Amino acid sequence: MTGVHVLQFLMNHDTLITMDPSICHGKPVVRGLRYPVETVLEWLAGGMTVRDILADYPDLTAEDIQACLGFAVRLTQVKHMAAALH
Repeated sequence: MTGVHVLQFLMNHDTLITMDPSICHGKPVVRGLRYPVETVLEWLAGGMTVRDILADYPDLTAEDIQACLGFAVRLTQVKHMAAALH
């Protein structure tokens, strides 16, 4: 399975996370908004709580943040990372 196919497979399992070449250079984002999954994960890794994020970004929901975490989990389950990234 190529990297593109892996990402399409992952994307099909969660409609909250989308990819569109015209939005954030095609990076996975929340609901087609300009909130990259990467950024949401960085906020969480940096110590922000879900409550903090929701207070600062009211157009996001707790489900959006959960979807970002789920997306990250699924990416770590790829058997061969090199294959998923090429």
